[in-house]
Amino acid sequence: MQTDTENTSGATREPPTTFGGKLKFIGPGLIVAATGVGAGDFIMATIAGSTFGWALMWAVIGGAVIKLILSEGIGRWYLATGKTFLQGWHSLGWWATTYFGIYVVIFGLVYGAAVPAVSALVLTAMFPGTPFWLWAVLSGVAGFVLVWFGRYAFLEKAMTVLIGVMFITVVGSALVIMVNLGSVEYSLMPSVPEGSVVRILGIIGGVGGTITLTCYSYWIHAKGWKGKKWIPMMRFDITSAYIITGIFAVAILVIAAELLFGSGVTIEGNDGLLGLADAYGDRFGSVARWALLVGIWAAVFTSILGPWHGISYLFADFVRILRQAKRKETVTHEVISEKDTSFRIYLAWMTFPPMLLLFVGEPLAVVLAYGVLGAIFMPILSLGLLYLLNSKRVEPHYRNGKVNNTLLVLIVLLFVYLGGSELIATVAG
Repeated sequence: MQTDTENTSGATREPPTTFGGKLKFIGPGLIVAATGVGAGDFIMATIAGSTFGWALMWAVIGGAVIKLILSEGIGRWYLATGKTFLQGWHSLGWWATTYFGIYVVIFGLVYGAAVPAVSALVLTAMFPGTPFWLWAVLSGVAGFVLVWFGRYAFLEKAMTVLIGVMFITVVGSALVIMVNLGSVEYSLMPSVPEGSVVRILGIIGGVGGTITLTCYSYWIHAKGWKGKKWIPMMRFDITSAYIITGIFAVAILVIAAELLFGSGVTIEGNDGLLGLADAYGDRFGSVARWALLVGIWAAVFTSILGPWHGISYLFADFVRILRQAKRKETVTHEVISEKDTSFRIYLAWMTFPPMLLLFVGEPLAVVLAYGVLGAIFMPILSLGLLYLLNSKRVEPHYRNGKVNNTLLVLIVLLFVYLGGSELIATVAG
């Protein structure tokens, strides 16, 4: 596919109009999809499948749809106004900027521990007897080094390769299982089983990323897409990405449901991934076991590369906004370099302090906390887009229509309902 260096000739070209031409230009959306499709999707969809069968399939698919709606809004805001989402968020007031800054700092610490932990779980399943902590540290450091010395064009190529690997292996594994379905009967009727609310929040928070959605504008900028004429291409790009995200998440749930649902085996401990891989290997052989683990690792490692790059951009943008506000300068969106001091400080923040959390006895608890933390961010992001995309900052033609506004309101109401259900259950218990 077509790749561009930062702020290069992509800005001067006309956007493609044919289906084939658009396929050659997709890239930023794939990075967003790959960024969120790994650790969060795998852990949360596996827990859901092993515990509830196919009953939470609606949450997996719904999570991908929600992220598509939000990402399209973020991309449309940037291309219609020339401002990043964070710049728009800053216009809501200093309370919004302060909240976002605190959230980014906390997110970096939690996420920086959660995803290397999942990578380590996969690698210890592939190489039994090796130290969990060593793989976790090496995973984080690998992301740090590749982002420190890499650029957007490298990131896009690396993500494309990893997506290909994980899609062929994981979705292929699910297809093998679908052809050899067991006798367990599953219900696809949308429901909220008892004790599933936290899992649902984690699934929706995990499927396709959370705060990483706001990085979409930086990757669009790095790709060279500028101006309203690129909005159709952006929509094609992000829709393609979340179709891939949804398929992958469904595949993971299918694998977990068929192998673990009703078996008494869970992934609530450090040996969970090994149990899942062994169950698959017992049925289809050791080569199939390795193929599944390789695909899962590829998915997880994209969740290291993407956020290590994108959230560092986001933090650098946050620091720039603070500096320009202090100097009373007009907030601009010049290129943020990967060599920017703030970019590299946050890159180090996501990599090294979280290593202390990697020695926690139950790393999956950290992953679950990340998923729920991300889910809490979703309604706030929805409210922000409702305000910004209906404001005079956006030309009327590119503002939200009735459908967009209705969907964003429904997203907020969904989280209010889920949060309220959990609160009522807690009080009643």
